[in-house]
Amino acid sequence: MAAVDFLVAVDSYPNPDDKIRSTSFQVQGGGNAGNALTCAARLGLSPRIISKVADDSQGKAILEELEADGVDTSFMVVSEGGHSTFSYVIVDNQAKTRTCIYTPGYPPMIPEDLSKSNLSSALDDVRFVYFDGVLQETELLSALVVAREAHRRNIPIVIDAESKRERVDDLLNLATYVVCSARFPQVWTEAPSIPAALVSVLLKLPNIKFVIVTLGEDGCMMLERAEAEDLQSEEIDVDELFKKMKQSIDTDATSATSISSDIAKLRAEGIGTVSGKLLLGTAEKIPPSELVDTTGAGDAFIGAVLYALCANMRPERMLPFASQVAGIGCRALGARAGLPQLTDPRLKPFLVNDPQNVATLL
Repeated sequence: MAAVDFLVAVDSYPNPDDKIRSTSFQVQGGGNAGNALTCAARLGLSPRIISKVADDSQGKAILEELEADGVDTSFMVVSEGGHSTFSYVIVDNQAKTRTCIYTPGYPPMIPEDLSKSNLSSALDDVRFVYFDGVLQETELLSALVVAREAHRRNIPIVIDAESKRERVDDLLNLATYVVCSARFPQVWTEAPSIPAALVSVLLKLPNIKFVIVTLGEDGCMMLERAEAEDLQSEEIDVDELFKKMKQSIDTDATSATSISSDIAKLRAEGIGTVSGKLLLGTAEKIPPSELVDTTGAGDAFIGAVLYALCANMRPERMLPFASQVAGIGCRALGARAGLPQLTDPRLKPFLVNDPQNVATLL
């Protein structure tokens, strides 16, 4: 999705039939993929986006803003007539919440919009392909065309799994990495807990290397698959492991941090066992006076994960780095206004002293 967001901040969310005055107003680019790739571009990557807009004023604004941030829009589809995707976003200054009212673009993307030559060119020299999870039926079919070609070329695929939708399983079966919302793992697997759900995800999707679930102010959780030869012999209950790890988190830390278990056989009762390690990441504790808007925080997290994967960043550093990027973005109205450049001094602690991280070459 690439969209336009109409954002208003209010002192408190209105009651029915209220008339209230906004405290601030902005119009800026939005949409999961548009936001994530804008974040990736500001961190130094060179992303290309495949999406669809109309030839209206909003479509023109979407393209211009992406291009200004260094996102290649040459593979975007522009329809004659119709309207581009847009959202109204109400930010409650008091409760620190945001409410989104989303209107999908029309006409939606269809597989016929993607010519073989354009798709081939779009995937040339690509390190990763990322798909967001906000897809209408025909858009999902279009995404599958791209995903199957990427899979054929052995290009790793990152999926943003936001909600359970028809045919999303077809996309997930081609994934190499999955990043999902807090609700998705348990809804998709019907597991009783998030740790157990992550075990189930790895069992259901044997080709993925890791799954991350973002948990807002509670940080994130990651289950990374390990090779069989790295296994310890004893099985460990994943829910018990999670409880022990959670107790060892430094609750006084204000910056994003992470902790990792050893590689082990992780068992989810009634579900099965996988070999891997569990990681917990904390979110930055943002002072209330600095917290403006959480719109697009999950997209920023994914954009930072894309950078971390390209930079060969270890998971123990990737999680706090991505959380820090997301936290920085929450200090401005809208999904993109606060997204940092890689040179932002607030990111420096996460980019040094890591021999496996190419970002240290800055």
